[in-house]
Amino acid sequence: MLLEAGPVVKLVVLILIYSSVVSWAIIFYKGRVVYRAMRDSQRFLDFFWAKKRFDVISQGLRDFPHAPLSVLFREAYQELIKGQRRREGEDAPQSFDFSGGDNVARALRRATTSEIQRLEKYLPFLATTGSIAPFIGLFGTVWGIMDSFHEIGETGSASLAVVAPGISEALLATAIGLAAAIPAVVGYNHYLAKITNLSNQMDNFSQEFLNIVERMGRR
Repeated sequence: MLLEAGPVVKLVVLILIYSSVVSWAIIFYKGRVVYRAMRDSQRFLDFFWAKKRFDVISQGLRDFPHAPLSVLFREAYQELIKGQRRREGEDAPQSFDFSGGDNVARALRRATTSEIQRLEKYLPFLATTGSIAPFIGLFGTVWGIMDSFHEIGETGSASLAVVAPGISEALLATAIGLAAAIPAVVGYNHYLAKITNLSNQMDNFSQEFLNIVERMGRR
C-alpha cells in the first residue's frame, strides 16, 4: 500500500516512521539512564547514612557514577571545603561553620537543576511526537482521500474497486501516526513520573544535607 500511495502520503509516512524510530531509541536510552539513576541513588543513600562522615563519603563517590544524589553531595561538599578554607586558610572539612549555608544551598539547587535537565534530555521529542504524530497521519489520510476522489472524478466510477485502494492507502498514514504517537506518549509519561520521583528525592536529600551541616555548625 505504501509503494502505491501518492508522493505526499509517502512523505508523511516516512516522517512518521522516522519519528517512531527516534522515539523508540529515546525510550530505550532513557530507560537505561533513568533506572541507573534510581538504582545508584538508592545505593548512595544507603552508603551516605551508613558512613555519615563527609570525608569518607567523598572518597566513595566513584562507586555511584550514575546517582544524581552523589552529584549533589559532591557540589555541596566542595562548597563547604571552599568556605572552610576561606575562613581558616586550611583544610578542616569536619569543623564547619554554617555561615556559608546559603552558598551550600545554592550549590545544591544548581546541581539539582543540572541533574533534572540531564535526566529530562530528549523527553520533549517524545512529547512532540505524541502530540503531533496523529495529526500528521491525519493530514496524510485527508490528502490520500482527496486523491481518491480526484481519481473517481477522472474515471467517472465510484465503485468499491476504484475507491477502496486509495482510501486504504490513505488510512495507512493515520495507522502509522497512531503507532508512532502511542509509545511516545506512554514513554514520556512513564519517564516523567520517574524523574519527578528522583527530583523529590533530590529535594529531600538537599534538606537533609543542610540540616546535618547546620547541626554540625552548632557543635
